[in-house]
Amino acid sequence: MNKQGSNNPDVDHSVTRRKFIGTTALGSAALLSGGLTSLLRQSASAIGGFDFIEATIPQLQAAMASGRLTSKQLTLDYIGRVQSLNPLLHSVIELNPDAAMIAADLDNERRHGHVRGPLHGIPLLVKDNIATADQMQTTAGSLALVNSRVPDDAVIIHQLRAAGAVILGKANLGEWANFRGTDIAYPLAVGWSARGGNTINAYDLSYTSWGSSSGSANGVAANLCSVAVGTETDGSITGPSAVENIVGLKPTVGLVSQDGIIPIAHQQDTAGPMARSVTDVAILLGALQSPFGEVIGHHLPSDYTQFLQRGALNGARIGRDVRFFDYSY
Repeated sequence: MNKQGSNNPDVDHSVTRRKFIGTTALGSAALLSGGLTSLLRQSASAIGGFDFIEATIPQLQAAMASGRLTSKQLTLDYIGRVQSLNPLLHSVIELNPDAAMIAADLDNERRHGHVRGPLHGIPLLVKDNIATADQMQTTAGSLALVNSRVPDDAVIIHQLRAAGAVILGKANLGEWANFRGTDIAYPLAVGWSARGGNTINAYDLSYTSWGSSSGSANGVAANLCSVAVGTETDGSITGPSAVENIVGLKPTVGLVSQDGIIPIAHQQDTAGPMARSVTDVAILLGALQSPFGEVIGHHLPSDYTQFLQRGALNGARIGRDVRFFDYSY
């Protein structure tokens, strides 16, 4: 936490590689020998012999089921990484001050034999245009909405809480989901907000995380959370996922409720899952799916992992149009 116990992780807009080395307390030798990627993969300590860095949801659940890991321990370790790395990466706008307590309650449920599902005890980040009725603000990254409090959770937040997820914090984004006119420094500032600054790529400090779901993608790539929720009108999930080397999915509009989300266009906007693996995306998609049947005429599964098949692309040929791969982020 920063000054006076604020939930907002300190953001230093003049941060450099030199400051980053001091902030992470890992030393210059680590940066020189292993590079930035190695730095981001390191954890302060393995929890009970379990290293949570790059761990998938099934791996985390197995560790918690065996007693090697608790949700509270995992949540506190993610919070520690946010506090160490966020001054450089500008990934998280605000941490949830109740996250550790919520995780402890979920651990207690597990001890009494109640596991809500695959997201039980899993810490995740949500984009700051998604309403959370808790001690965190919902501002879409803007100064105009600073200190705003919403009366109700977005429908997807209600669903995530019911599924046992721990809302770790609010992820940075392109302010107003990048609805800021045509005079922005495109593409360099599409992941920028007045509250959070410009999100820096987890794999190369000279690049950005694209946008507008910049903090969600960066948080996953830098192991600041297990999975994250972004939103997309046109490329705001898939773009940041591509440049941060993670998996992102824009669901069919209507599959996921738009209630409680600050949009650009209701006709195109939707929240969607972002993770380090296809399996984790499928798990999160199942929890995000609307309970109101907004996609009419379709039987919707509750578990998308049933459709995952190893080797499904064996023998496939994948082509790409080089005209769409010339951006400098």
